[in-house]
Amino acid sequence: MSLQDPFDPRSQLHHGCSCGHHASQADHDLAAEEQLNQRVIQSTVMRALFPKDAERRRFLSAVGVQTAWAAIASVIPFASLEAMAQERGSLEKTDLKIGFIPITCASPLIMAEPLGFYRKEGLNVSVMKTAGWALIRDKVLNKEYDASHMLAPMPLAMSMGLGSTAQETNVMTIQNVNGQAIVLANKHKTNRDPKNWKGFKFAIPFEYSIHNLLLRYYLAEHGLDPDRDVQLRVVPPPEMVANLRAGNIDGFLGPDPINQRVVYDEIGFIHILSREIWNGHPCCSFAIPNTFIRENPNTFAALYRAILKSAAMARDPKNRPIMAEVLSPAKYLNQPRAVLEQVLTGRFADGLGNVRNEPGRVDYDPFPWYSMAYWILSQLKRWGYVKGEVRYKDIAERVYLLTDARKHMAALDMNPPKENSRKFKVMGKEFDPARADAYVDSFAIRRT
Repeated sequence: MSLQDPFDPRSQLHHGCSCGHHASQADHDLAAEEQLNQRVIQSTVMRALFPKDAERRRFLSAVGVQTAWAAIASVIPFASLEAMAQERGSLEKTDLKIGFIPITCASPLIMAEPLGFYRKEGLNVSVMKTAGWALIRDKVLNKEYDASHMLAPMPLAMSMGLGSTAQETNVMTIQNVNGQAIVLANKHKTNRDPKNWKGFKFAIPFEYSIHNLLLRYYLAEHGLDPDRDVQLRVVPPPEMVANLRAGNIDGFLGPDPINQRVVYDEIGFIHILSREIWNGHPCCSFAIPNTFIRENPNTFAALYRAILKSAAMARDPKNRPIMAEVLSPAKYLNQPRAVLEQVLTGRFADGLGNVRNEPGRVDYDPFPWYSMAYWILSQLKRWGYVKGEVRYKDIAERVYLLTDARKHMAALDMNPPKENSRKFKVMGKEFDPARADAYVDSFAIRRT
């Protein structure tokens, strides 16, 4: 890579800093951090020696600040204390295995490997390509994976013991928002009205997926009961194209680049992008067992920094073409670069004879809003996956690590939102997280 390549971390060393006195902004930030550490240590020692403010002020006034520090430094090893404060906590575990499904949702955690973000944090990460979501879940439960790419609802389901043994699993970041679509086989080009889809067979990647919940929502809004009027089949994303080609399914709500690959292979078309159902919806997350966090707090923090840096890189539209090149090989997504470019840039053929320009087709905003968890939980209740009372606030705050995300994002100047939740609209209907149960009760088609 060239030093001017925006994906080369070394390129950051050639732009100077905001004050003009350091070779890079990173050096500037390090110097500021060292000065802060020094002030904290000196203040702490002074307060320990003179607990009362009046005594401390009299001493400093009598001998002067410089003389006071010189006298104290002669008996207290400030340099050693500062070095200890500047040194980040040693990593409890450096060799990590992180699972992913070969879809563009996983871009941040994948890109962190070739870009060196893991290595920069002292981590030796193996990104493990995995066939399906049930396997991802099982490998995390069995501690074969330290952390993993997961569908946004999966950590909620795992923490609640839905579909598996209960294991506290946390969402560190949202890997991507939007980036999904409803795709239909070419034979349905003249049958675009969902009201006519009774008897259709649709694929979804997993029961505890945003795909399942969005497809159910979309069908129900058009008067179809997703449990009675159509068939929903769980099909791993890598197998969706083959099943559509073979006629085993009429369509699917699936992840990119699978949707675009269907158009590329001329076997189907994009009926609607998921952002047209809910713009800004979460799809996938970066998740980690709570036990790992407790046992490896420094490694957890290092992993957080690496993932957030990668998310920031992925959010920048100018980096999308090179992302397509890096992600294309077999060890990652195993897709033609042209397919990935269409997905990542948002300029794509829809299979209906149109070239669409949708820059927001996919985004990589990492902030894990609690309101995202509230909506997911509301739909799990709506469709009978959860019975009885749902403690929305308790579950959301237990699973989604919003506070940690805000702290680490702020440290990286990523400007996290100040709010924890927000209202939004799904197919024109407002969701207020403060009234989640009323929202569930407002639907005519539901299982509760």
